[in-house]
Amino acid sequence: MRRGPLGYPERMKTARVTAVCRVHQLLSDPGAVGVTAIDKRPVEGPVRVRRLGLHGDVQADRANHGGEDKAVYAYSEDDAALWSRELGRDIPPGLFGENLRVEGITASNAVIGERWRFASGVVLEVTMPRIPCATFARRMGQDGWVAWFTRAGLSGAYLRVVTPGDVEAGAQFTVEHVPDHGVRVGQWLAEPTRERAEALLDAEADGQIRLAAALRRYVDSAASRPAV
Repeated sequence: MRRGPLGYPERMKTARVTAVCRVHQLLSDPGAVGVTAIDKRPVEGPVRVRRLGLHGDVQADRANHGGEDKAVYAYSEDDAALWSRELGRDIPPGLFGENLRVEGITASNAVIGERWRFASGVVLEVTMPRIPCATFARRMGQDGWVAWFTRAGLSGAYLRVVTPGDVEAGAQFTVEHVPDHGVRVGQWLAEPTRERAEALLDAEADGQIRLAAALRRYVDSAASRPAV
């Protein structure tokens, strides 16, 4: 499967939310927690976005999901269309456990630390890629899904809530700020190189970004690799 396009929408380009999704029901899961909240489905009307995510949404495995740095998960219509062709099946909003399905922007190409401003006043900040897990693999029922999803680099983006407020399907937003380090979430998932790790650490040292704790351990590990 080819990766998503490396081109990136110009700053201030208007994008749109096509669906807002939250947990429909907890499902039984053979993992350590015993249940999963990955079953997200679209809801109608405005939904409040708070510091820890969408009102009415939950995470079953809070050790690995949720929290301020992974409050909202966004996935793009264009990446979903790529998977649909690759897998020969529909990828409806919420199937990947995303909270926001968006169009007009490729979330997997989002630069870590960029900010999305919604017409309602909500501001979200990109923190890290979605790192696939065994629960996600069981959800998809595809052999080798974790490695496949990782290699493809079509990660979608986790976001922290900078300014809370309401979002709903049809809401427009713009990319109002993009840090200069240039490391995109999908690139990092597929190829977490030493050079990209150093760029992220330098950007944090310069005050451009605040690395998510869940990302920092991967960044520190990549930065410690011997130079090639």
